[in-house]
Parts: sequence; C-alpha cells; structure tokens
Amino acid sequence: MAVEATPRINARYLESFTNTTVRILGRVTSLRGENATIDANGSVQLHLNRQDAHLTLNNAVEIIGKVQPDLSIKVFQAMDFGSNIDFNAVEAVVDATHRYKEIFYNTD
Repeated sequence: MAVEATPRINARYLESFTNTTVRILGRVTSLRGENATIDANGSVQLHLNRQDAHLTLNNAVEIIGKVQPDLSIKVFQAMDFGSNIDFNAVEAVVDATHRYKEIFYNTD
C-alpha cells in the first residue's frame, strides 16, 4: 500500500499544489463557522469539517488538506499547536522541503 506524500507548503506554493493533499502551518486570523483564514506567509482560506471547527484565534494550527482550484484548502485534519511557535523555523522547514523536494515528494 502506497503512502501519499503531504508536502509542507505555505501560501506562496498553493498554486503549484492544486488538487494535492498538503500540510500547512499558520496562525489562525479569522473564524467564521466552518470557514477560517490562516496566515501562512500569506493568507489561506480553509474549509473546515465539523470535527475541526475547534480552532483558536491567534493560535498556530497545522492543517492536512487538499488544495482546491480556488487555492483554498479543504481540511481533512487540523491540529492546534498553541501560541508558542517559531514561524521562522516553520519557514525554514518549508524552504528545505522544496529545495530538496526529491526527498519529500514526487514532482510527477
């Protein structure tokens, strides 16, 4: 059984991963029912499922979800990372993921 890669991205990579399952970590900037917005080196719209509608404003959240054609993300899973996150480290991991992409995901 093959495991699907979930490359780590931020807002600037959304267009390159349309219809792909990804991981993205950002700060929750707005909550509106089953929709949310995060700042992940740019604004990203999220479509939450009922189980993941528990996000906390201004906390960091890691999302696993599918990038939609409108560049929003349909959330499959969300994990609250609290408020003590080093976003410079997060960006370094995203940059390394794409600099050495052959290690982290297929480009086929």
